[in-house]
Amino acid sequence: MLDKLVGMAMLIVATTVFLYYTTWTLLMVRRKLQSDPSMWYGAKTLQPFVDAGHPLHDFFPPRVWAIRLPVIIILLGCAVVGSFLGMVMIRSNRKKAAKAKATAAGKKKA
Repeated sequence: MLDKLVGMAMLIVATTVFLYYTTWTLLMVRRKLQSDPSMWYGAKTLQPFVDAGHPLHDFFPPRVWAIRLPVIIILLGCAVVGSFLGMVMIRSNRKKAAKAKATAAGKKKA
């Protein structure tokens, strides 16, 4: 029963994070690109669905973090997985070395 509760909690958290991130990245910015004459190279800018002064913007961090956060999470995840694999490989190699040493010591006695 506890595993079902934990699974449901994880599903609710994942759904909440997905909806928050989707709202932040997709719905807070209009996909229509307009030319910005104030930029010398004529760059195109995204126009938000919601005005800049609207209180809804207080619930979201600056848009630059929409890219930074996933990159940081991916880098940390890769570091954790790489560290785990390195530790497992080192321990496995130590066990093999100890077994080979014990086998070699056993052959010397015989």
